Amino acid sequence: MRWLFAFALTLLSGAECRLVAQDDKTLRVFVFAGQSNMVGADSRAADIDKFPPFAGLDRPQPKVLFSYCIGREDKRKSDGWEELQPIEGMVGPELSFAREVTAHTKAPIAIIKIAAGGTHLFGDWNPDEPTGFKLYPLALDHVRAALAELDRKRIRHRLEGFVWHQGENDMFEAKGKANYAANLTNFIKSWRRDLKAPELRFFVGELCTGTVWGMDNRANMHAIEVAQRAVAEADPLVDYVPTSHVGVEIGGGAGLHYHYGTLGQLEHGASHAQAYLRSIGKEPKASRPLASWPYAKGKPVKLFVFAGHRNMEGERAFVQDLAKLQRPELRKDNAGIAFRYSLGGGYRVSDQWEPLGPAGSHDTFGPELSFAKRVASKQRDALAIVKFTHAGSQIVDWTPAGSEAPTRNLYPGFLAFVRAAIQDLTERGHAVELAGIFYHLGENDMCFGPYRREAAARLASIIAQSRVDLQLPELRWFVTRQRPPEDEGLGRLDVSADLAKVAAADPRLRMIQAFDLPGQQKLVFTTDGILALGELLADRYLDAK
Repeated sequence: MRWLFAFALTLLSGAECRLVAQDDKTLRVFVFAGQSNMVGADSRAADIDKFPPFAGLDRPQPKVLFSYCIGREDKRKSDGWEELQPIEGMVGPELSFAREVTAHTKAPIAIIKIAAGGTHLFGDWNPDEPTGFKLYPLALDHVRAALAELDRKRIRHRLEGFVWHQGENDMFEAKGKANYAANLTNFIKSWRRDLKAPELRFFVGELCTGTVWGMDNRANMHAIEVAQRAVAEADPLVDYVPTSHVGVEIGGGAGLHYHYGTLGQLEHGASHAQAYLRSIGKEPKASRPLASWPYAKGKPVKLFVFAGHRNMEGERAFVQDLAKLQRPELRKDNAGIAFRYSLGGGYRVSDQWEPLGPAGSHDTFGPELSFAKRVASKQRDALAIVKFTHAGSQIVDWTPAGSEAPTRNLYPGFLAFVRAAIQDLTERGHAVELAGIFYHLGENDMCFGPYRREAAARLASIIAQSRVDLQLPELRWFVTRQRPPEDEGLGRLDVSADLAKVAAADPRLRMIQAFDLPGQQKLVFTTDGILALGELLADRYLDAK
């Protein structure tokens, strides 16, 4: 009976979604709540214009109502309903969420935000026995007061969704970690009861695994992820929203941080917006199919595989920068090169071959564009490109052995993606040469001692097993690496020497230094650096021929 009830609720919620999508008059109210990555910690509104897809979000959005209370001891509160804008120079996910939602729906929206850093679900946010900063009753009072003000103004409204990003503090407490699923279930049940909104939809954000906590607290983060996914799977009105693929603030010292920061917050909010739009059947879809197959029947095809983390994905390379860098031609799709991709650990996946072109979330691209242009200008072979990346990953995620967080394992999916591309090209009648795997070494790994110590051995295990599993013992790997940081005692770990030993023992591995490329901001490259990275890879590939 339980599964039958869930199925019926799913059918009803689907019908409700269609009605919601058609109602463009009622004000849709969203509640945003959680801890520091919901507050907007370590973000700066003054930096928004550095990220072209989000330009202008440092200014008010006058058509979006906003009510907020953030902080712990020293709370910052709105004076009733205000225009949506950054709070004291901080960037929260609500800014990009609102713009994305209003761009694809006609209905007015409003946002109520209550968040405080360093708070836990089992205590501060506990609906039954709140402790610490007692945020559940505070948040409930704030939401009720904000809704009552809409009633007084005779603004027709409905609660539309609850966006929740929290869990880092619970993962440090045994009772918080072990009971997170039960506590989250009770939290959701309590909000629906206390707001008299039994079908209120929740959007539960994945914790930010791209930070240092994604390495030194990997098992703890995994426990929270498993709990959150379980709640979402049990409740058809709860969506688990991936966020590990979004940008992470570049901190001091070696560069690692604990928070999304400016770019990450903007992408964080957009991820929740896309989840909401999907739930009402309004998710924007960009289809880029090949108009015609670019290769003559029977023609041999060289397949290039791009893989890696933040810089191979192109976290901070934006198409809007290409004109000022005098590379506008790379913005156009190249229908002569077939392209398939899985980005952000599967967050954005092509469902077919596409023309090579910018395909990343939020107008981003990786080194594959400048690589292909350079290689195509030097040879007449037919080229195809497969790209499999995850900006929020570390090297251990790519190893065949994986880690204590099995949901983050990438190797099986990576291997299957490459195999599928080879099989598809073969079935189309082409002899396929896997020209090489082009991998950029994990940026975050270089900044955390235990991962830096294991980086070379982990890389070697990936290379060796890929050759076995693909049955290509002579498969070439081209591995780029940027200058490793020497801060915080990391210099005692000579990763360069370790990698040199791996390269010396493997004649089919080219280890390529990318130490002096332009546009490097500690861990990540901006647009000009990504272009240079692609050209460097192309030159080393052509040299190896």
